[in-house]
Amino acid sequence: MRRADKEIADRGEIDKILRKATVCRLGLVDGTIPYIVPLSFGYEGNTLYFHSAREGKKVDLLKRNAVVCFEFDVDAEPVRSEASCGWTMRYRSVIGSGTASFVEDPGGKSAALKIIMGQYTAGPYEFSEEMLRKIAVIKVAIREISGKVSGFPRKG
Repeated sequence: MRRADKEIADRGEIDKILRKATVCRLGLVDGTIPYIVPLSFGYEGNTLYFHSAREGKKVDLLKRNAVVCFEFDVDAEPVRSEASCGWTMRYRSVIGSGTASFVEDPGGKSAALKIIMGQYTAGPYEFSEEMLRKIAVIKVAIREISGKVSGFPRKG
């Protein structure tokens, strides 16, 4: 990272950002063009989970190229300045990359959906067999991850 003073190297701090985030922006490859989609998500260990319709552009792109990148940000707000070019942003963010795969078995889908739901609300959660058949669940094994902070006091 070019600005080492803004780098978050502590994985615990990165995890706090992921737990606080409500949206993941998932970057996919569409030939030579990037394609970014905002998604609800779940996070556990070194894995991200997403749910989706079984058909659509995102699914088609992932079947052709499973390499993805992702971005999360929290606490974002503009910081005003008297000078027009002096404005900046306060934020905490996480970016990374990984490899996507589809979870096919109903037990794995159910477990992943519980992780996704746990990002937003307390359980218990139940999913019908019909619902599990109708949706796609995407699992991203995180390969690289880093955090960045701007405009907030740094710890020790």
